[in-house]
Amino acid sequence: MILPSVIDAIGNTPLVDLSRVCQHLGLEGRILAKLDYLLPGFSKKDRATRSIIELARADGTLSPGQTVVELTSGNMGTGLAIVCGILGHPFVAVMSAGNSVERARMMRALGAEVVIVPQTEGSKPGEVSGADLALVDETAQRITAERDAFRADQFGHSGNPKSHATGTGPEIWEQSGGTVTAFCDFAGSGGTLAGAAAYLTPHGVRCYAVEPEGARAIAGEAITNPDHPIQGGGYAMDDLVHLNGISLAGHLSVSGDAARDGARLLARTEGIFAGYSAGANLAGAIQLLRGPEKGGCVAIVMCDSGLKYLSTDLWE
Repeated sequence: MILPSVIDAIGNTPLVDLSRVCQHLGLEGRILAKLDYLLPGFSKKDRATRSIIELARADGTLSPGQTVVELTSGNMGTGLAIVCGILGHPFVAVMSAGNSVERARMMRALGAEVVIVPQTEGSKPGEVSGADLALVDETAQRITAERDAFRADQFGHSGNPKSHATGTGPEIWEQSGGTVTAFCDFAGSGGTLAGAAAYLTPHGVRCYAVEPEGARAIAGEAITNPDHPIQGGGYAMDDLVHLNGISLAGHLSVSGDAARDGARLLARTEGIFAGYSAGANLAGAIQLLRGPEKGGCVAIVMCDSGLKYLSTDLWE
């Protein structure tokens, strides 16, 4: 099959049985990994970018040739750079200096204009806090107004969770032959968790939010440690609108060390070269099989590629 563009290659990623990890750890049950790091932009955010841009073009909120602006840790921006480039929209990515440099370089290579926002005083390079994200959002709002641009708004646009309700969720269910009993995901914008849960929950699948240890705002806990190395999520935000009305089976806590160990275990044991959030998802799935989902089948997403973390401590 010959596709008309790389946009049409977004979706239908493989689902892999992490039997070697389960055997290595002596886990009772299965973990199935959705390899979204194999998408054109090397992350699951490609799904949301395609959905948001196509919906906005269809309903007229995005005009032909209009500039698109969005805040990003790098993954949403990479997907938008690809989709906007093909569809003829200039794209401006607004990113914190705390994110890894590989992401900015990739977006620029794909034709995006990248605006780097300095971190707040006391923030650590490689770790993006809620305060850092607020500065990025402020800059994105200003640029959107100055350029009369369309704000892709991954935290608010319905196209984000819709892409997972019509893509990720159904794909996991069909590829697993309906054997999945649980799903967990590290929440950034909340789009993947909300969309997949909207489809999977009615099929009897219990869905869990994964958050950083000490920054479990979605779980309703006080924030004691907002700084963590898991880029792309865990910003200690309790107002993720995509999760409104979504019934979750529980909330999992994952440390930066556990996420790092999970990513390294995926690489060494399964040959899956993914990033921090994929490691966090694996750590969450391990918790589930050692606890409430023992003996079950847990599905997770490999959110992005390990190539985006070569300048961080992930692979030291």
